Amino acid sequence: MRLEWARPGVVRATAHAYEFAAIVSAARLVAESASPEIPGEALEQLRQILDEYDAQAERLREAPSRVDSA
Repeated sequence: MRLEWARPGVVRATAHAYEFAAIVSAARLVAESASPEIPGEALEQLRQILDEYDAQAERLREAPSRVDSA
């Protein structure tokens, strides 16, 4: 995985699909079975991030496959 600043406040992450899948899977586990110590606002933000991830993943599934040449 590689992280870099795209601009102030924005991080660009380059990860293997399996690395990213592990992060999303862990986030879903927390969102679905969080302990009571986790603030409700944090859980709501996490759920919103997962909803956006689902929408973007669907967009990728529907788009023609494209691979940039390096």
